[in-house]
Amino acid sequence: MLMLTCLAALLVLAFFVVLAFALHRIGAVLRSIGGTPTSYLAKLRVGLRAIEKETSHLEPQVLKVNAGLAQIGAGLASVDRHLVGTIGAVVAQQEG
Repeated sequence: MLMLTCLAALLVLAFFVVLAFALHRIGAVLRSIGGTPTSYLAKLRVGLRAIEKETSHLEPQVLKVNAGLAQIGAGLASVDRHLVGTIGAVVAQQEG
């Protein structure tokens, strides 16, 4: 009984040692990704800010394009209705 208790305690201790080692390794990888000003995450942030700054003037233009495309879509819906009516009239004429 004492041997099983000691074995269980050793297994629990081994589990916590492995867990601590894994958490230490994970922490090291996360620090290398984003913990310093020269890290990959910091470089990515600088790049994304540059993209945001360079493309900030596009938003008003995109809104204008979207409005124009909405009008084109409405016109195409009207064309679609006319074509459906024309096809219906041609089919009715051929049957009759």
